[in-house]
Amino acid sequence: MILLAGVIAAFRFFFGGETSSLDFDGDKIGIVRIEGMLTDSEEINTWIRELRDDKSVKGVVLRVNCPGGAVAPSQEIYNAVVRLTAAKPVVVSMSSLAASGGYYVSAPAHLIMANPSTITGSIGVIMEMSNLEGLFEKLGIQRQALTSGKLKDAGSPFRAMTPEDRKYLMGLIADIHEQFVADVAKARKIDINTLRPIADGRALTGNQALKAGLVDKLGGFEEAVEELKILCGLDPTKRMPVVEGPEKDEPWLRQILGAIRLDVHTDLPESGVVIR
Repeated sequence: MILLAGVIAAFRFFFGGETSSLDFDGDKIGIVRIEGMLTDSEEINTWIRELRDDKSVKGVVLRVNCPGGAVAPSQEIYNAVVRLTAAKPVVVSMSSLAASGGYYVSAPAHLIMANPSTITGSIGVIMEMSNLEGLFEKLGIQRQALTSGKLKDAGSPFRAMTPEDRKYLMGLIADIHEQFVADVAKARKIDINTLRPIADGRALTGNQALKAGLVDKLGGFEEAVEELKILCGLDPTKRMPVVEGPEKDEPWLRQILGAIRLDVHTDLPESGVVIR
């Protein structure tokens, strides 16, 4: 197993200019992949902390392909990125999607890059609830609830929402949204009143986000790595080892074939216009 790990690392370094281990000697660049819905921050933040504390990691690229997610994990990753930027250069490379929570976690970076067609922004908060009252009536099902207060079951799918329920829930949404807007304004050094008109939940393309000041440059992952090297005071044309995470469990054969750039699977492309 030790020999196999060494072979994989060697293939990645000599054929792809990268390795997946922080144990690799010499200066390197870190990659943090933030993909899919944000429902938990532990793995991402653990990897960010490892990259932050490793002196051989000269800078970090956040590769973001994320439509959003829960608020608290987004805030925790945002704070981890803030701490990372205090230690070393950080560049965001947006893929198809970096919207809502995906933009939230990107905001503190020293430089944000998006593709012209990247869907980003969507600085907003949504709470969705269903009303099944009519269905239950047709089925002859009666719901009974004992609560300690009249707002305890606000948003219940078993009854219609009252004006008081709506006011209470909108208060929660408004407070969370204000936190979101304030954090983005602080991270991007934008006056909060300048930000508010575009912080109404609307999604933007990379082109539009550049004009609005939400991203700094247009370009893909390769350009983001070059920009990071420049921020680190390194030669942007020089190949460097790359450490990437959080690690995903993959069969050892796929790791070897992936290291020598042979693809053993085909995935349908993700839609870039699905916004939550």
